[in-house]
Amino acid sequence: MSTIKTICVYCGSGPGTNPRFVESAVALGKIMAEQGIGLVYGGGSIGLMGAVAKSVLDNGGRVTGIIPEFLTKRENALTGAQELIVTHDMHERKRLMFERSDAFVALPGGIGTLEELVEQLTWQQLGRHSKPILMANIDNFWEPLLELLKHMRSTAFIRPTLPLDVLTADRAEDILPRLRAAAALASDEAKKLAPDVATRL
Repeated sequence: MSTIKTICVYCGSGPGTNPRFVESAVALGKIMAEQGIGLVYGGGSIGLMGAVAKSVLDNGGRVTGIIPEFLTKRENALTGAQELIVTHDMHERKRLMFERSDAFVALPGGIGTLEELVEQLTWQQLGRHSKPILMANIDNFWEPLLELLKHMRSTAFIRPTLPLDVLTADRAEDILPRLRAAAALASDEAKKLAPDVATRL
């Protein structure tokens, strides 16, 4: 059985218009801290990014922030994190986030959140990893994307032979149980990105 020790959370650098988005980020951070699961995230202190990270810290958990140098001021890098890694560019940031995480959760967010989520889905589909990926579908935020994925499948752009193992949860409380259930099915070897691929990200 694979054990989840760290989770990479992708989410918006803004709070969004729905109070439930921030509430869910705070709830997830609290749950992670209480269960001894470290947070790996984009390193900012604003929006949902700041909400989940500060919640982990407020509840005694561990936070690793990974942020490119050009975003340290724009997203107000969280100096209170136990570990803050400043990278040269986005590619290095994403590679390190992948390497340091056992699973991925996408809270509501914008284009950057979508891009990071879809990249992990792509790598999974191409067989580069089998780490669990979950969309936190708070108040149906990800429903349009889930419908698009179904459309891609029905029009044969996602072929029947290609896996698309995306988990969903409507509540923060359901996230960890679903990730753990999926991780139990993944082998430790399958969770590792091939070194030659990592150098080209």
